[in-house]
Amino acid sequence: MNSIIKERLMILITTLAGISCILQNFFGGWEFWMPAVVLIGGVALWYVHFTQKPDSYYRINIYFAYAALLLFYHGVHDTSLFDLSVSVVLFMVTFTMADSIRMLNLILAEYGIVMAIQFWFLYRNGGLNMSAFNGMRIVYHIGTVLIMYVFSRITVSNRVSERERIKRWEESVRENDSDMEDFLSNISHELRTPVNVISGMTAIMQKDNDCKELASIKDAGIRLARQIEDIQDYTEIKRGELHLEEENYMSISLINDVVAYYKENNRNKNLDLVVDIAPETPSMLKGDVKKLGKLLRHLLDNSIKFTRHGGIYIKMFSVPQKYGTNLTIEVTDTGIGMTRGEMSRLSKGMYQANKKRNRSTGGIGTGVPVVYGFVRKMGGFVKIDSSKGRGTTVHISIPQQVVDPAPCLKIEEEAREGLVFFIRPEKYKVPEVREFYRNMAVNLARGLNVKLYSAGEKRELEQVIKELNISHIFTGREEYEDETGMLDYLLSQGYKVVVSADEGYKAPPGSGIMVLPKPLYAFPIVRVLNGEEVADGYGEENKGRLSFDGVRALVVDDEPMNLVVASGLFRNYEMDIDTAESGREAIKKFDRNDYDVIFMDHMMPEMDGVEAMKIIRQAALGSGRKPVIVALTANALSGAREMFIKEGFDGFIAKPIDIAEFERVMKRVLPEELFNYKGRDEQ
Repeated sequence: MNSIIKERLMILITTLAGISCILQNFFGGWEFWMPAVVLIGGVALWYVHFTQKPDSYYRINIYFAYAALLLFYHGVHDTSLFDLSVSVVLFMVTFTMADSIRMLNLILAEYGIVMAIQFWFLYRNGGLNMSAFNGMRIVYHIGTVLIMYVFSRITVSNRVSERERIKRWEESVRENDSDMEDFLSNISHELRTPVNVISGMTAIMQKDNDCKELASIKDAGIRLARQIEDIQDYTEIKRGELHLEEENYMSISLINDVVAYYKENNRNKNLDLVVDIAPETPSMLKGDVKKLGKLLRHLLDNSIKFTRHGGIYIKMFSVPQKYGTNLTIEVTDTGIGMTRGEMSRLSKGMYQANKKRNRSTGGIGTGVPVVYGFVRKMGGFVKIDSSKGRGTTVHISIPQQVVDPAPCLKIEEEAREGLVFFIRPEKYKVPEVREFYRNMAVNLARGLNVKLYSAGEKRELEQVIKELNISHIFTGREEYEDETGMLDYLLSQGYKVVVSADEGYKAPPGSGIMVLPKPLYAFPIVRVLNGEEVADGYGEENKGRLSFDGVRALVVDDEPMNLVVASGLFRNYEMDIDTAESGREAIKKFDRNDYDVIFMDHMMPEMDGVEAMKIIRQAALGSGRKPVIVALTANALSGAREMFIKEGFDGFIAKPIDIAEFERVMKRVLPEELFNYKGRDEQ
């Protein structure tokens, strides 16, 4: 029973006992001043209860003291001999709910005192010569009280024992959970080294022989690395050890990374991805962009798993607040959907919609807990709308600080001519996908303040071109191939024709059309409208291959295979690589050589990476050198980057090495003169 309900039941019974005392006082002609005391005491009890002050233990003792006072007052009158046992039994039953043997003992002791007073009344009034019948009544009443005391004591003892047993069981469960979380955390940490070797060696081998088998090994390594990260995130959330690593980030980069991830991992060509980002979203925000990326990845993975036909619609916008903005992300799919029961279980631990061994969907079941854990840690909320067979929408809102309020997407003033989407609606077999594209186009046009028109047939397109001022025509591959003649003619008339097609589609020689690979979304569209060259429609830069030609680097790691992997990967960037297998060896090599950057492992025998870094820093001060030192470690727990930066490292890269993350870190920590971009003819 709920503790509040127990308290109210105790007070209610005690209040009724107080009312009974007042009535007996009136009819029995007892002390005139006592009803006022009883009434004030009853009101005080309810006040204590509703204010919930002091704490529960003291409140129950106050209720008990008041009830004991009533019992004593009732029992010290010579007319209460045969009523007393009923009052005591009621008193005892009521405070059995308090689960206190001490209170039961006090009730029994008070009963003995009051009965002694009653016997004194009998003696004084000459009542010791009562009839045998009345004597048996007294014995019966005393026996009833004693039996009730025994049963109440057994009940309380059993409840206390059961509570202690449950407490011990919960402690045991917590210890087991903690042991399992420690195991998962340790094993995920240890797995990072071999996974790093597999992924890195595969990448090196692919440089000379980019066959399908090596690509499959690389994909498997990437998948395993991400699952290891998920396990680490899950255990940190369960243990309450999740840390945020906030930094400035470009909001459009978050979407670009999601699109790149989709292109890399989606194997279902039946799905359309539609990405709708509000142009007025602040261009630069501050938050944990790495966790935001993981959130989107998990949501996208879930949608891909449970959607066979149709598409996925990602919408991102911001809601201004006094503290900054609420970054809002909605992911909608046309998948199998969920029942209310399945939705209610989503936020409760590790849950998968299909737990059968022969299930066709993948995953280790950590995605949903990670999503909820990340969002709650960031101070946001998750809302899910779904119905069986009708798809699912996951709505996430997360507070972020605004660094640059300028719109993330904008077009030049001279580019504000109209554009037309020439798309045949009947080609979408799932109607929701047509709505996804329509919403994306409408929101983009509204946010950019440009005129948008739609045409579903050749005749409609001709009419729009004839009557309105149009600069760009966006269409699909099917529409272009069906109306090649007309669209090529429009090209010759100065209109720009942009075709959205699957990856790998090549424009016919001499056609002059611009091909944007799917998924088509706001960023490449804006670049096209601004007249920028878009090679693939996604990259923020088209400068060629990044190179660190001539940069002298020292890689420090106690695992020889990690040295082989890191050296091989870094040489792809034309870096001059040296290696050391311990912190002490790294210090000796630094004394004899000059390095631009040092990649330092963390956990090494004899001397860890932090200690070695600090000694190198001291040595560098004496010689006037300023090497960049980057932590390169499998210790990728949340908060690791912040910890390493606080210790004095210039940057942090987790194993297995993610090339995109490696390039971002290197461009941030190295002077601009130490890196450049090589053209495609130099690659």
